[in-house]
Amino acid sequence: MAGEPTKAQRAADEPTAAEPTAARRHADEPTDNPTDARRAGMAKMDEVYGFSVDPSTVEGPYVDVTVDHLFGAIWTREALDVRDRRMVTIGVLAALGQADLLEIQFRSALERGELTEEQVRELVLHLAHYIGWPLSTGVNAAAEKIIAQRARAASAAGASPEAAAATDQES
Repeated sequence: MAGEPTKAQRAADEPTAAEPTAARRHADEPTDNPTDARRAGMAKMDEVYGFSVDPSTVEGPYVDVTVDHLFGAIWTREALDVRDRRMVTIGVLAALGQADLLEIQFRSALERGELTEEQVRELVLHLAHYIGWPLSTGVNAAAEKIIAQRARAASAAGASPEAAAATDQES
């Protein structure tokens, strides 16, 4: 086909075994340097959730992999933004019935201004038709819990939740 590289051209672009691993990676792939992955992962985790965990303070490899790989290599990829990744994550957590983890996602999405309360409620209704009503009751409860908490906090501060979110985004 016209426009496609020939086998010889593709072979010329392939790295040889003698080339370093970094030369074989695509520009959007994560670094092989664990320090860079750790730094990127902790920064992305803080961006996504407003907090981070230093794996050196937790026993075992689980948090290492979470920070270095999930946040340092996956959440930092450019093809999807944080909002898109969060909405996919919300869908998966909803399908799994993970209301506690959904609360974290809903709270972060609202605090970061990624979703409005109306969009959170619409997402719940949309997901209900794919995951089923029994699972969606927990999703709805998690969403409404976070929305109510934000309304109480905003009321105590003398502002609407949307105004509080706008202020959070400006700072």
